[in-house]
Amino acid sequence: MKKTVVGITVVGKDREGIVASFTNFAFSKGGNIEKVNQNVIKGLFGMYLEVSFSKAVDVKKFDSEIQTLAKKEKMDVSTHHETNSQKNIAVFVTKEPLCLQTILAKSKSLKGKISVIIGTEKTLEPLAKKAKIPFVVVTEKNQQKAEEKIIQICKKYNIDLIALARYMRILSPNFVWRYPNRIINIHPSLLPAFPGALAYAQAYERGTKIVGVTSHYVTENLDQGPIIFQDSFKVDPNDTLEKIKTKGQKLEADTLFKAIKMHLENKLDVQWRKVHVRSK
Repeated sequence: MKKTVVGITVVGKDREGIVASFTNFAFSKGGNIEKVNQNVIKGLFGMYLEVSFSKAVDVKKFDSEIQTLAKKEKMDVSTHHETNSQKNIAVFVTKEPLCLQTILAKSKSLKGKISVIIGTEKTLEPLAKKAKIPFVVVTEKNQQKAEEKIIQICKKYNIDLIALARYMRILSPNFVWRYPNRIINIHPSLLPAFPGALAYAQAYERGTKIVGVTSHYVTENLDQGPIIFQDSFKVDPNDTLEKIKTKGQKLEADTLFKAIKMHLENKLDVQWRKVHVRSK
């Protein structure tokens, strides 16, 4: 019998006994803990458990019981089950269209459904309407309040994977910890070079001969998550900054889509902060 794997995320106020409470719960249900990762930042606790079951497990009952424990411990808990069913995708956007256009144009080849597009403004709403995909605008300037709304949206659509299609906001640990290795970003440089904003401008000013892009999983550390794919192009001495941006944006879109597609096909495996591509 193929084992069942359940991913569990726990987020809330840090205090003693939380790790033991949830690991003991997993053991009591006959689970074997294969992965555990925990962090504390400014009193905020985040933990990810990956629990496997060699015997049949009632997933719905497991989810219900762990939510009862979550209420008792006053923690926000979610579970994620890797199955062969179609995954629900959320695409986060701001105003640059090419990444979103590419994902929408090639969406039929994905083993998943784009269930919702979340924007910081309405610029790309027409693309969503044309594709008949719900578009939700979250205009809150305060990131904590914005993320509270986004979390509820993602829960409503039962989101499995988040794609940041040139989403120009930094996600906090409170959000990132809820989707471990399930948020994919595209960055306009060959990381770790030129992290943060204005990567193309930095590359242009430094006179780099090769400019690239990096798709990576998002962690609480800006632009330091496990790298999925990288691609690059040569810079002509006569290329202007705008020409470099144009070349780079096309590469960004293609590389982001490739990472999303591979993730949905369960071909990516993160081990010790490195992404390995499964052969089958």
